[in-house]
Amino acid sequence: MSLREHLVELRSRVVRAAIGIVVGAVVGWLVSGRVMDLLFSPILRIAAERHQEIAPNFAGVASPFDMKIRVSIFLGILVSSPWWIYQLWAFVTPGLTRRERGYSIGFVAAAVPLFFGGAALAWWVIPNAVALLTLATPTGAVNLIDAQSYLTFVMQIMLAFGATFLLPLFMVGLTLAGLVSGRVWLRAWRWSVVIAFVFAAIATPTPDVVTMFAVAAPILLLYFVAVGICLLHDHRAGRRRSAAEDAAELGAL
Repeated sequence: MSLREHLVELRSRVVRAAIGIVVGAVVGWLVSGRVMDLLFSPILRIAAERHQEIAPNFAGVASPFDMKIRVSIFLGILVSSPWWIYQLWAFVTPGLTRRERGYSIGFVAAAVPLFFGGAALAWWVIPNAVALLTLATPTGAVNLIDAQSYLTFVMQIMLAFGATFLLPLFMVGLTLAGLVSGRVWLRAWRWSVVIAFVFAAIATPTPDVVTMFAVAAPILLLYFVAVGICLLHDHRAGRRRSAAEDAAELGAL
């Protein structure tokens, strides 16, 4: 494909993904109120446990409505994840054979639980982060947390974790497309370990090492599983090429 064709394909995929997110956001609007209550629950639970005045605060009249729209879009991204993940996958791997494209359904089926698994891991980390960040509130003081900043923080963390869990899947996609070999991914394992622990340290503001390892471990596990799949694919592709070359040589004789 030429550069122009790639850009046209990218635009088409982005538009399709955006339409799916908008449709999901409409569905998310119906349950956005309950979801906002759920997202605020760590703050309220910590306030009850410590017997402190810690509460979300909406600074403006239109702030609740604005945040309801943001939460709806966030839910739209979650609900439509099978659709936009497929659009990303289809753009990354346009040159696959018909047989390999048949694997797309399987990859999307794997991507959705991976994305939600990353978001679930983030939701497990968030209460610890909130507990640590509000620990310095003096006794008798009132801690009014800006609701918009808090909800944005929570949604960004969950989406970041979900996207991180998708990276190994796209590693496999790049290998299937012949862009990156499995040996390249394997040689980068040291950098991958460093990046995983740096991400875990940044994403988990809690000082304990156990939480950091709990975040980094599944990321590294997914990375090495992806490396194994890439190496297996390269091995099979090499055997097919060797068989094709041998058959061509026999045909020439």
